[in-house]
Order: sequence, then structure tokens, then C-alpha cells
Amino acid sequence: MLQLVYISSAVGRIDVSAILAVSRRNNRRDGITGLLYADDKRFLQALEGPEAMVTAAFARISRDPGHRALVTLSRREVEGREFGEWAMAARTPGQDGEAFLDHVDALVSRVDPNVRATFEGFARIKRWV
Repeated sequence: MLQLVYISSAVGRIDVSAILAVSRRNNRRDGITGLLYADDKRFLQALEGPEAMVTAAFARISRDPGHRALVTLSRREVEGREFGEWAMAARTPGQDGEAFLDHVDALVSRVDPNVRATFEGFARIKRWV
């Protein structure tokens, strides 16, 4: 099973609800799970599942005009799903920064330490923004 983690910058406003609806449908169809962290400017996402499906999903994301400066942070084989079911972590304006950080920590609790550190570090930087 392939796990791929990338970061990108958003072009324009991020409509988290629309992204979540499309991603859930596509990921369920393709057997992909992971975690998508979205704030108002960036995406940090882990995709995991069958290699062909993850590769195809990443290719679609790479062509999406809503992303720019897309960088792969890690690409590795995993024995089983570390993220479980696909989830979305999004911080809305006015949301408590510590509560949000606790939410992200729970979502990545079973993930490889290096991947976990990427998500936790990003969430910590963004908790007061």
C-alpha cells in the first residue's frame, strides 16, 4: 500500500465543504484514505491506498488549477492504513487554537512519527493564525 504526503498552496479561496464532498466520493470509490489539512492558504494531505489509485489521485490533484507550488514531502510503502478512515482537519476563523491542535493530534496518533511530526508541526504553526 502506498502512502503519499504533499503540501501545496491554494489558488483563491478554499471551499472546504466542496472539497470534502468530492474527495470523499472519489476516495471511497478508489479505496483511498488519509488526512487532508486545509486552512485558508494551504493544503497538507496524506493519501494511502493501492499504489495505482494513489498515483492517479495525486496526478488529478497536480492538474487541479486550485493548487500551486505542489511539493511531495514523502512517498513510502506502508503495511496497513495508518490514518484509518479519510478525515478532514480544517480550522475555521474564531475556532479555538488549542482545541484544533488536540483534534489534529488525535487524527495522527497512529501515524509514522515523521509523518505525524509534519502534521503536528503544521497545525502548531497555524493554531494562532
